[in-house]
Amino acid sequence: MPGHIQFGEQLLLGPGTPYRWRTLSGWSDSPAWDSGTTPRPAGHGAYPGELWAQPRTITVDDIVIRAPAARIGAVVEAFEAGAVSLDDELPLVVQVDERGPLMVWARCLRWSVPTRRGYRVGTITGAALMFEATDPRRYSLAEQQAVAGLPVDESGLDWQLAGQVERGLDWHLTTPPGGPVVEGGLAFGAGGSTGILTAANNGKAPAPAVVTFVGPVTQPSLRCGRTGRRWAYDITLGPGEQLVVDGAAGTVTLGGASRLYTVAALSSPEQLLVVPPGVTDFRFAGAADVPPHPDARALLRWRHAYW
Repeated sequence: MPGHIQFGEQLLLGPGTPYRWRTLSGWSDSPAWDSGTTPRPAGHGAYPGELWAQPRTITVDDIVIRAPAARIGAVVEAFEAGAVSLDDELPLVVQVDERGPLMVWARCLRWSVPTRRGYRVGTITGAALMFEATDPRRYSLAEQQAVAGLPVDESGLDWQLAGQVERGLDWHLTTPPGGPVVEGGLAFGAGGSTGILTAANNGKAPAPAVVTFVGPVTQPSLRCGRTGRRWAYDITLGPGEQLVVDGAAGTVTLGGASRLYTVAALSSPEQLLVVPPGVTDFRFAGAADVPPHPDARALLRWRHAYW
C-alpha cells in the first residue's frame, strides 16, 4: 500500500509497523550520468557521446520508531538486523502512491538510530537508512515473459498428387452429431510458426532480459527487430537442454556451467540484451540447414524498467 518501504524479507517501514518515515530522497530522482560527450577540437560545442547511469543512492530520513518501553530494545534490534546487507543486494520495494510498487536491488550502506531522551519511553526520532543500488533502474515486481518456437512454414493446400496424377483439392464436409452436413471449405494444412516473440516494456528505461533456448535446436539465435542486434551461439542443444543467456549478468550457461565460448561471430555482447521501451519483436531461429523441431523454443523474460 502507499507509504510502505520493504527491504529484503525482514524490514518493513510504513503504516501499521513500528517504523514510520517522513522523507525519501533519491527514489524519484533521475540518476547521475557518466557522459562520453567530447568537445569539438575546432568548433563550438561538442560531439554527443553515450550516457551511462551511475548507481542510485536512496535515503530514508526522519524515521520515527515507536514501541512499548519494555520492548523498544527488541524493536530497535529488529530494525538494525533488517538493515544489514553488506554482502548481497536485496530487493528494495517502495510504493509512494497509487501507481503501485517498484523495486531496485540494493545494499544498506548506513543505518542510524539516535539515542535521545525519548528512547526510554519508547519513542525514537531521527533514525535513518541509506541504500545504494548499483543498477539505478527501478523495476516492476511482476516479471514478464514471451515464448516462441522455431519458424515453421505452413504446409499449405494438399493437391493430392499420386505419382504424376493430380487428384486436386478436396472440399471438406463435416456432419455434426444430429445436425446437417456443413461445408468446411478447403484444408490449408497445419499452421506454421513465425518464431516471433513480442515484448512490451511499459517503462522508459531499457530492461535487461534473459533468454532461455530450449532444445532440440542447433545454433540458436535471437534477433531484436528494433536494433538489429543478434545473439547467436554455435552449439547443439539436445532435447530439454537449456542455454541461458543473462543480459544483466553478461553470462551464457548450460546446466550452470559457462558456455560463453560458444558465442558466434558477429554476435552482440550479452550486456546489450535488453527490451527497449515500448513494444519490440524478437525473432528466434536455428541453423538453416537443420529441420526445425516442434519442441524447440525460446523463452524471453524481463521486467518493466523505469529511470
